[in-house]
Amino acid sequence: MKIWVDADACPVVIKEILYKAAKREHVQLILVANQYFRIPQSSLITFLRAPKGMDAADNEIANKLESGDLVITADIPLAARVVEKGGLALNPRGEIYSEENIKERLSTRDFFDDLRANGIETGGPSGMSARDKQAFANSLDQLLRKYKNRA
Repeated sequence: MKIWVDADACPVVIKEILYKAAKREHVQLILVANQYFRIPQSSLITFLRAPKGMDAADNEIANKLESGDLVITADIPLAARVVEKGGLALNPRGEIYSEENIKERLSTRDFFDDLRANGIETGGPSGMSARDKQAFANSLDQLLRKYKNRA
């Protein structure tokens, strides 16, 4: 298993959790973004710079991930592509995307996109809370335990 991170919009606090988990569990962590940022020095943690452009980082991740890989993303269309390819997707607030829930999430996202396109203000997500951070850490640990038990 590799962990791929849609890193452009990933909160710093979530990246910090991922850095620690990669080292603790000896799992390859690949952060993909359009803009370079510093990462800890580790043979387990790498940065992949995606070309500039809409969905370029998403496309890099979707094209390179393998079945069983984990992708950290808040991007619902990317999560749908990951699930379709047999990967696992986890958002920064701890929600695990699956075959059972991804179609509903994609439909809701499309509905809100339509509202925004018609000039209706829908608001954005709230800031990351301590509860969100804990939910993410718990879900990540759960997925990593499942992976270890299969290996």
